[in-house]
Amino acid sequence: MRTLRTLAPITLLLAAAACSRLTTEKVESDAEAAAGSFYALEATSLAGEPVPLERYAGQVTLVVNTASECGYTPQYAGLQELQQTYGDRGFAVLGFPSGDFMDQEFDTAEEIRAFCDSRFGVTFPMFEKVHVKEGDGQSPVFRFLGGATGELPGWNFGKYLVGRDGRVIRFFATPVEPTSDEVRAAIETALAAS
Repeated sequence: MRTLRTLAPITLLLAAAACSRLTTEKVESDAEAAAGSFYALEATSLAGEPVPLERYAGQVTLVVNTASECGYTPQYAGLQELQQTYGDRGFAVLGFPSGDFMDQEFDTAEEIRAFCDSRFGVTFPMFEKVHVKEGDGQSPVFRFLGGATGELPGWNFGKYLVGRDGRVIRFFATPVEPTSDEVRAAIETALAAS
């Protein structure tokens, strides 16, 4: 019995040291990603498949946290218009559904896909439902975007413009319409950059 009591504190100290090391490694990993390129990240498609975002390297992307049952959901139409207008020039909208704000997103990928297809004819890539808010379950994509801009979406349909080099150019808050002159001008400028 005496040996077990002696080993228990040692075991706890070793476990605490291991947790501390893992936390430190995660923070260092996050810092490295934040200093690098958005296109170095990986996400999961709405179909559940891993997607290296390097697939979009060399393009300009507009990353959006979407929701199907929000007052801003009609912005899907504007996002689709941007995809159709600029897609052949090296541009892509990347949609990341989230239920972080009043649980305004469907629970399943099938429901999200059916809604996007039937209501808005979405052809741009959609990814799995994620958490955009800061915290333990936050998507690495939004951790990176928030770290790069100092801004996280305060509601659905926050928009991040990412340049061809993977650097985040700008954040557009929810009320800024995707087809606004402001967003179009920023996309045009990013597309013109080499």
